[in-house]
Amino acid sequence: MKQIAVVSGKGGTGKTTFTASLGVLLENSLLADCDVDASNLYILFPGDPVEEHEYYRGKKAVIDQEKCDRCGICERVCRFDAIIPGEKYGVDQYACEGCNACVVSCPRNAITLVQSLAGRYFFAWSGGKPIVYARLSPGEENSGGLVAEVRKLALEKAKELKRDYVIIDGAPGIGCSATSSIVGVNYVVVVTEPTMSGLHDLKRIVETLKCLKREFGIVINKYDINSVVSREIEDYCLSEGLDLLGKIPFDETVVRASVECKPVVTYENSPAAESIKKIVEKIIEKIS
Repeated sequence: MKQIAVVSGKGGTGKTTFTASLGVLLENSLLADCDVDASNLYILFPGDPVEEHEYYRGKKAVIDQEKCDRCGICERVCRFDAIIPGEKYGVDQYACEGCNACVVSCPRNAITLVQSLAGRYFFAWSGGKPIVYARLSPGEENSGGLVAEVRKLALEKAKELKRDYVIIDGAPGIGCSATSSIVGVNYVVVVTEPTMSGLHDLKRIVETLKCLKREFGIVINKYDINSVVSREIEDYCLSEGLDLLGKIPFDETVVRASVECKPVVTYENSPAAESIKKIVEKIIEKIS
């Protein structure tokens, strides 16, 4: 079983669009949406979850109303303004950092720290395609921990279902969730776009991949919207000895596919789809 991660240095490059098409073309695959902060791969593969798991990260303060005498000490010591005073004192779960200051300062031992529900992750079927994805709770930090749980469940299901590939839609950027999406995979596809920010962030993700010692290739999406910067990206790949897998043209079919919530490779007479198919053939050669 091979793990393929699709990543980007910045958001909006077409990473998820490419991932969805890769999932269709590699038929015996399982999809894992590790962009947990803005998970949307499941929109292109709709289906009711058959499994749901809770993800806990860190702790939050909880006040025992029977013990609390509303002395106000907890409010004064909290540096995050998380204590809500009133007839019954409460805790703003979005503001609480679980620092323990209120717990140790409460003379009535009315405050405790409890595990915080930071998100949920799911396993679902969509037209014969298995997918694992997650939803991070509002206000929670985008930790690589939830990404790790998604990948763990994805591997378990892929082995159980005897899938040849696990295709990971990684988080954009170079932060914790992005690196957690990449570690241990067999191959990484980097999707970029011909803009100055696209080139800048491409260089950052390339340096990250080199540090992680991952084999990777680069795809330029919408390459024909800016031929000058597109050429700069090609020159950068050439000068650094990087593998340019291919270029995808701007195609209005992609817009139609997004509106209709379908992978673009399911459409006929699509220039973008044809380019993606050729790129996927190269990826298969790389990991075989």
